Amino acid sequence: MNVTLAREWMSNANKLISRQRDHLTELDAAIGDADHGVNLSRGFARAHTVIRQGLHLSGTPASILSSTGRLFMSEIGGAAGPLYGSALFATGSALPDTDTVNPDEFAAALQAGLDRIQVLGAATPGDKTMVDAYAPAVAAFRHAAAAGFGPASQAAASAAEAGMRATVPLQAAKGRASYLGLRSIGHQDPGATSTALVFRALADTFRAAEQSWSVRLLQAVPHLAGAQEVS
Repeated sequence: MNVTLAREWMSNANKLISRQRDHLTELDAAIGDADHGVNLSRGFARAHTVIRQGLHLSGTPASILSSTGRLFMSEIGGAAGPLYGSALFATGSALPDTDTVNPDEFAAALQAGLDRIQVLGAATPGDKTMVDAYAPAVAAFRHAAAAGFGPASQAAASAAEAGMRATVPLQAAKGRASYLGLRSIGHQDPGATSTALVFRALADTFRAAEQSWSVRLLQAVPHLAGAQEVS
């Protein structure tokens, strides 16, 4: 990952969260306080603007993620601000402040973000929180890291989405939803849903980058295109 891809990840997350803002709000209205979609959409939109204007400390993936985390913590309310802010800040802080980072370094940084969320929320998998999507995503990324960012990010996104769906039959044990007791069963957790969107944005970022690289390669070596057409 380089700084361009880090920026694209935040940009793609902004797009997905914006499109799903009302859905996230509906999910949160059922078992929370109906502000998750609005707060998270506002946070990623603000981060996108700041990153686009170049208002960050330096041009590294670490600075992009840590500065985005600080922005969330200082400007965004509800649970989304401190939780996503702390996760992004911890992820960025765990990365080496270099132009590029490798998949293993990124996997370790994602784990640092997850650890921070679990400290703040005191949540574990099965509690019907964002951890139910975040934890399997980090594990899947780490497991596939040797194959590169593309396969690892796709594996993480798929695992996050599976974890998201698995929250439906759970009874909430943490957060506002826990006050509902048995009535929380049957509803998909909004935090797990937004987490799955953020990891899907990561996968989309690397898929687009790989497609762009393939196009440039074919343009640079035209005879390869002919070979692909024959095959």
